[in-house]
Amino acid sequence: MALNKYKIGKLVTVVDERNNLGIKNFYGINIDKEFMPTVANTEGLDESKYKIVKKNRFVYSGMQTGRDECIRISMYQGDDTIIVSPAYTTFEVTATDIVLPLYFFMKFLSKEKDRYGAFCSDGSIRSNLDWDVFCNIELDLPPISIQQKYVDIYNAMLANQKSYERGLDDLKLVCDAYIENLRREIPCEAIGSYITRHDDRNVSNKVKNVKGVSTSKEFRDPTSKVNRNELASYKIVKPRQISFVQTTHNEKVFAYAFNNTDSDIVVTSVNEVFSVDEDKILPEYLSMFFNRCEFDRYARYHSWGSARETFTWEDLKKVQIPIADMKIQKSISNIYMVYKERKSINEKLKSQIKDICPILIKGSIEEGKKTVEK
Repeated sequence: MALNKYKIGKLVTVVDERNNLGIKNFYGINIDKEFMPTVANTEGLDESKYKIVKKNRFVYSGMQTGRDECIRISMYQGDDTIIVSPAYTTFEVTATDIVLPLYFFMKFLSKEKDRYGAFCSDGSIRSNLDWDVFCNIELDLPPISIQQKYVDIYNAMLANQKSYERGLDDLKLVCDAYIENLRREIPCEAIGSYITRHDDRNVSNKVKNVKGVSTSKEFRDPTSKVNRNELASYKIVKPRQISFVQTTHNEKVFAYAFNNTDSDIVVTSVNEVFSVDEDKILPEYLSMFFNRCEFDRYARYHSWGSARETFTWEDLKKVQIPIADMKIQKSISNIYMVYKERKSINEKLKSQIKDICPILIKGSIEEGKKTVEK
């Protein structure tokens, strides 16, 4: 027995464990098949209805598979128990004598499998890959020994990436600690006189580099389709300018992004865009303040509105920070930029590991076929 087909339904078991433990770690899964803290407002929610996710448990959603061309599935590998929406299906791989849980997950880290999931989806406006249809998908599986070999390769790459990521946390801690010391040693000033608001529109539709501002405080590709031929109303963010999202209620963070590239970027017209007087404040230095959890709490506390809380341009002008000597700003900003660069490298490492997964799966299948031939 070297290479066999199994339907997913024969390999997994649904686990519907509800949260009677008072856990408040609300999470969801994204199209990158990663767990992320939910950005929805969880105040007043009955968390007892939510589903518990423990280590090695899977979370699945069949919604919107066709539009995103993505099978929304993820395997939780954290140590702390989390909870997810009751709309998700939670399950475990129980046929562990046939397939290793991590190898099972690796099977879904490929665009080919996503396209197949989109092909199997139904619905006109919002395509769904129903659980029953998902369970009917067949997987080619080599022997456990071969699976283990390729899982070990994947784990080794993942361990290297995680080690690199831990170094990032140390760098961020250095930046945050430096800022805290400056706040104690230098009087704080409002930044209103050092920042300039801009409303330059892309009237010629010349700039096609359209971006969104993410809750991770970076520019990102838009999550929805954008007609790049109709960007005249979008605001231009020139190099070394900053854009931020005014709403804070859903995001629970001060979502901003600093254009540290050499190219213009365009963002939705509802975003604010501003530049900094670099004779007094470096935008990298100001970004360090915006990057802190403490500033997220500050922005949330000073936001206004009932249906949608906003942190406006006028609110931003009132923010007070220590205006350190330019040499000090440059020194700590250099550390911060190293952190940002390494963070970008870390994201690339994660992407590369995901891209290598289909190659590993293909290698395991080929090795399984050769075993059959022998």
